[in-house]
Amino acid sequence: MQRRRQIIQWGAAAVAAPASLLARAQSFPNKPIKLVIAFPAGGPTDITMRSLADSAGKILGQPVIVENKPGAGGTLPAQQLQSAAPDGYTVAQIPLGVFRLPYTTKINWDPVKDIAYVLNVTGYAFGLVVPADSQLKTWTHFVAWAKANPGKLSYGSTGTMTSPHLTMELIAQQLGLELLHVPYKGSADLMQSILGGQIMAAADSTGFAPQVEAGKLRVLNTWGAERLAKFPDAPTLKELGLNLVQNSPFGIGAPKGTPDAVVKRLHDAFKKAMEQESYRTALARYDMVPMYMSTSAYQKFAQETFTREKALVEKLGLAKPS
Repeated sequence: MQRRRQIIQWGAAAVAAPASLLARAQSFPNKPIKLVIAFPAGGPTDITMRSLADSAGKILGQPVIVENKPGAGGTLPAQQLQSAAPDGYTVAQIPLGVFRLPYTTKINWDPVKDIAYVLNVTGYAFGLVVPADSQLKTWTHFVAWAKANPGKLSYGSTGTMTSPHLTMELIAQQLGLELLHVPYKGSADLMQSILGGQIMAAADSTGFAPQVEAGKLRVLNTWGAERLAKFPDAPTLKELGLNLVQNSPFGIGAPKGTPDAVVKRLHDAFKKAMEQESYRTALARYDMVPMYMSTSAYQKFAQETFTREKALVEKLGLAKPS
């Protein structure tokens, strides 16, 4: 009799747990949501994601509060998800560098399996800039100076193992250049450094656009499949004879185990926020556009990117010792 009573109690508890999760999901959100982003305040990621968060908060009926977590090549927000409650109240930006992490650093979680992918929202366009008064007037000058001065041409990026860093290393590898890499925590710090004369060039997303438009920086090349409308005179890497195209989609993830209903609520709110004119205007400032992927499409993208990035890291000889 006691055994039977125990089984009934266990069964009741098993039914109650999903019911409780469902109830919480249905009432979501009933408090502010935290969106952790990978780069410092004042840069293009911060400005565009704050615009998106503001619109999403209005749609959800609760504020979406941005928290900046720069450093470690943009991977800290994804790492923070590993200790956050799977209730939808902590979400994070997932830059491309997250998919390289296991190949370069010892971690105890899986970027594909241990994140609940919500949706992709946009992507970076990239390029290389120098000060407007630099002696490196064109890409030809850049390459010639680097070859004549091995290891002395300094360039900054938004962090070690980020897409700008790895792309520059690929370029250097293809052309036989030895460059001096200087990592920063984000675009805001990087721009201060190049404008202050601490480095000779900067590889970055088009967060440099306002400085170019102000006549302080010059674009030597951009990295998309076609020239950017904002910088029509800047050649692509392919036009310069380098078989490279680099863009970098990023989106929003939640902790593993977040209820499907909560993921859907977040997805629907952020997707609607992507359609707001304020967000599109903020993106256009940096030559970015909305780049939507659904929950399932973003999950598939994560798996494919994880596989592809392994090949890139190994090609550059940057994989951690096994």
